[in-house]
Amino acid sequence: MGATADAPPPRIDVVSEVVALSFADTSEALADVLPGADVVLAWRPHSSLLRPVWPKADAVKWIQTASAGVDALLFPELVESHVVVTNARGIFDRAIAEFVLGTMLAFAKGLPGMLDRQARREWEHRDTETLSGKRVLVAGVGSIGREIGRLCGAFGMTVRGVGSTARGKDDVFRIVYGPDELAEGCRWADYIVNALPGTEGTKHLFDDKVISAIQPTARFVNIGRGSTVDEVALVGALRDERLAGAALDVFEREPLPPDSPLWELPNVIVSPHVAGDFAGFREAIVELFVQNLERYLTGLPLENVVDKQRGYVPS
Repeated sequence: MGATADAPPPRIDVVSEVVALSFADTSEALADVLPGADVVLAWRPHSSLLRPVWPKADAVKWIQTASAGVDALLFPELVESHVVVTNARGIFDRAIAEFVLGTMLAFAKGLPGMLDRQARREWEHRDTETLSGKRVLVAGVGSIGREIGRLCGAFGMTVRGVGSTARGKDDVFRIVYGPDELAEGCRWADYIVNALPGTEGTKHLFDDKVISAIQPTARFVNIGRGSTVDEVALVGALRDERLAGAALDVFEREPLPPDSPLWELPNVIVSPHVAGDFAGFREAIVELFVQNLERYLTGLPLENVVDKQRGYVPS
């Protein structure tokens, strides 16, 4: 789903000897090939493709998505069905964690301003910061959040998390707050990293109250989902310098509209939802699918099964 025979997922042909492959990149094409199919690889995991033809999914038992987040794919009829959904959990962890560290280093070393002054041929000395000793709050303590926490810890940063339930210290986080303690965690941190999935429960979790709790010297990094942040409140805090900076890879509307004030704010780094897109990630997704397909065909439990009610893979 979301690919064609002329432009298939890389190396998908390795399964052609054990399963019959069909391709569809439109709802109309999907309607033709979906009846009788029991497995769907959602290469482009969007409900806009699948939901219009869902009644045709008369034999589907399992859908593998090509993404870690499943919010774009899930719709009520799928959630309420017995179809198993698995995601690409684990594929993007390291790349996203490195991206987060890159944005932190950019802020700490003043790289955006340095490049701006370079373009103007201005030689101006400024002291920079170190990451060692800084305090990091990671909201979302799944596999991506834990990898972010591990890398931050390796840089000598103190790391706390926010999860679905509060708990004590583990090998990555000094403490994990519950959702109702998000503002408290933000008040403590020098860097807040949002790695939350997009669910009904996380919508605008970073609202004006939480954003106002962030200290004005702190930076906010969002590699989770744009829906988890009240963008109007975030823009206001950045404009009023109640927040030192933000690195944003995801947004409430994507692509980010040309008239969004986020493009012009000098303390914002905008990236086009690319934090996890490393060279070779498509091949890695297909490899994961092939491994899960082998499990499916031999009756073994599938990896990365999504709790469709929660919208993510429970840890």
